Order: sequence, then C-alpha cells, then structure tokens
Amino acid sequence: MEFLCYHRDRIGSLSLRDELLEAHWSYMDRYEKELIARGPTFSGPDDDAVPTGSVHIVDLPDAATARAFAFDEPGYQAGMYRDVLVRRWRNTLGTTMWEYPGGRSGGSRYLVLGLGEGEAADLALPPNREDLIAYGPLLADDGTTWLGTAALVRAADAGTARAVLTADRYADIEVHDWTFGGRR
Repeated sequence: MEFLCYHRDRIGSLSLRDELLEAHWSYMDRYEKELIARGPTFSGPDDDAVPTGSVHIVDLPDAATARAFAFDEPGYQAGMYRDVLVRRWRNTLGTTMWEYPGGRSGGSRYLVLGLGEGEAADLALPPNREDLIAYGPLLADDGTTWLGTAALVRAADAGTARAVLTADRYADIEVHDWTFGGRR
C-alpha cells in the first residue's frame, strides 16, 4: 500500500530541523527500498528560502505501519512539525522519483496537493506527463474513497504547477516549492 506523508514545519523550528538532519536521514535510510519519493518543501524558490516541511511517499504494508513511519520520525518526536498529513496514495505513474528522466536539477519543482470533496477528479494523468515526477489520488484508509490528488511536478512557476489539477474540483489546492530529498 502506498502512502503520502506530509510533515509541515512548526514556525521557528529551523534550528531544530538543522540539528536533527542526520537523525532524519538515518531514519529514512531504513526505508530506502520502500520510498517512492521524498524531499523538503520551501517558502519559495530563492536561495534564501527556508524549509517549510517534508514530503515522503512510501510503500508500506498497512495504515498502522504508515502512521508509525510518520510519527516515529525524529523531527516529529522532537516537536518540529505543526501537523502531519498521512493519506493512502496510488502511484499512477508506477515509478519512483529516482526514475524521473529529468533528474534532480533543471527547472523548478513543486508539491501540489489538491484537497478534494465530492466526486473524484484528475484520476487520469494530465497531458504534460513528462513534467510529472509523482502523481496519484489521495485516498481514505479504505483505499477507495477519494480525498484529493497529489503531484510532484516540474513547472515554470507555481501557477503552472497548480494547473496540473482541475481548479474547480477541489476545496483547496496547495502549491509548495519542493526539491528532491535525501543525502547530498
């Protein structure tokens, strides 16, 4: 079962994030084979942008294991995050971020979260598939009830990234600057 976990940083937690970076990476090393995508989100695309969260898409046996993965993470245990989103997810692309032909560099990257309500939307891949790093529906624990859509996408700007989802089909669409995660 695939899950998306999005840890949102608590305001003022940057020094704690820096202090726990190695512990975070060591924790994630334990899930190397299960990770589909990972990486931090930022306040903007500039060099002086500050981290605002971390996204991890991971293939785990069940919801209880996914929650343990999200809540045993060292930053969560130390109080670094203001909240954590854990949702079932379906890997519509069928690949990992490491298989993305565009690689780690070249262009801006974004996490796009469409928080849905009502009838499912954007279940099929959008036309510009070559810019998709990860894409799929957010689901309830039952694996069938649609709660939204999440994508990691390369785009010219946040507006272009947002357009990967059908705007009027979501209660809210969040767009976050994102970069490939893991040890440098």
